[in-house]
Amino acid sequence: MPAADIQQLADLISSSVAALLQACRDNNTPFPEANAPFSPQSEAFRADQAAADATNVIAAAAIQLAERVLPPHMALMNIVSGHFKNAALRTALELNVTEILREAGPQGLHVKEIAKICDVDASKLGRLLRILALNQCYREVTPDVFANTRISSVMDTGKSVAELFAKPEDKHEKTPGLVALLEHLIGDGAKFSSQLLENLKDPKTARSDEPIHAPFNRAFNVDTPLWEWFETPEQSYRRRRFAIGMHGIAQMQPPDILDDVLDWQTLPKGAVVVDVGGGIGTSSVALARKNEHLKFIVQDFPAVCEEAKTHWSKEYPEVIDTGRITFMHHDFFTPQPVANASVFLLKQILHDWADPYSIKILKALRAAATPDTKLIVLDNIVAYACHDPTVDSELGVGYTEAPTPLLANYGAANVMPYVLDLGMMIWLNSTERTIGHLDTLLKSTGWKIIGTKRHDPPSNFYEPLIAVPMN
Repeated sequence: MPAADIQQLADLISSSVAALLQACRDNNTPFPEANAPFSPQSEAFRADQAAADATNVIAAAAIQLAERVLPPHMALMNIVSGHFKNAALRTALELNVTEILREAGPQGLHVKEIAKICDVDASKLGRLLRILALNQCYREVTPDVFANTRISSVMDTGKSVAELFAKPEDKHEKTPGLVALLEHLIGDGAKFSSQLLENLKDPKTARSDEPIHAPFNRAFNVDTPLWEWFETPEQSYRRRRFAIGMHGIAQMQPPDILDDVLDWQTLPKGAVVVDVGGGIGTSSVALARKNEHLKFIVQDFPAVCEEAKTHWSKEYPEVIDTGRITFMHHDFFTPQPVANASVFLLKQILHDWADPYSIKILKALRAAATPDTKLIVLDNIVAYACHDPTVDSELGVGYTEAPTPLLANYGAANVMPYVLDLGMMIWLNSTERTIGHLDTLLKSTGWKIIGTKRHDPPSNFYEPLIAVPMN
């Protein structure tokens, strides 16, 4: 029967909703109300694997079913409208609409009052909020009266409206970072993305792997990589916002994401872990707290290392005073100076660089590795929308594809890795990679993957793999 798939999708939704609600009852973890503010506690139900699995299936099946039953031109219109929704969301974010509505209370606020606070046109603002309400981001309580939903509440910095408008340059300071991340993604993302086709068609940039040939460079007419552009005085707000936004990404990762990639306790006392391009050393400090027998060397630019020393001398002085963590100035494209490392850690490094540059990084580490050195790579592993044959190999251990007739990667319910992949493309001319791509890349530089810590989508957000030197 040609339409059998829609019945299968409907059945998946029905059975998964029943499983989700049953798990919530069994664990006494209520499923959150649609308009209740988001909080970490409201996500407690996802700690149960059955509940988490059920939500993944529900979301994937519901989106796929909607796309299946809509007239094709209407399904396409949902895609076409992406830049409009992006513009609306950016407006709401930068005008602090969520905070305004939080202070107004659950009864909502008329758009005229919202616009008065923001000093913008009420009619135009209302139209922008209405298109967001179509996606449950804000709700129209009565005509032209809007209130927050669980989704829009995620955009709350927690600060007062008065403070936000009085000190807009400090908006993201001392916040968890998610709002900063959202602003970073959409603040310039639409402008960069608008140059993507031109980049693909221009012979100079079409097949280039250079970081100065990204759509970002074309959009702003600059000939420096994004990182260097961020360091210019004119971009101080964007730089600070990006740094805070990266903390927002960390908040979305399991805090113990590196804990069981390797049995750290089996490493000998004094074993050296080198955190290559490790920033201020957040990952290394987390590992050092639980593994006092290990020594960590965090490598990055000189200014970053000095910032790290200052930061941890205040936050966790004992790890600095005892010498268990040291900071080393190092350019990872040059020969690796540490020759006795038990572990090299590359966390969110390779995805910033196209293959030729990633090969330089990996070869430098391979040249410095001992036969027993382990390499841990923590990047986003992108799944195919169809069946991936590597899932049936040793590279697929721990990874399960979605049930039929769902797309193998859970479709649009698993959007995060693909958003980040295109972000890498437009900002840095770089890429997130499939497991097969990573396997080929590592083998070409003398490394072999021996294990992964993969998660079923859509929870597959930054997944560590471990590799060893090839003979």
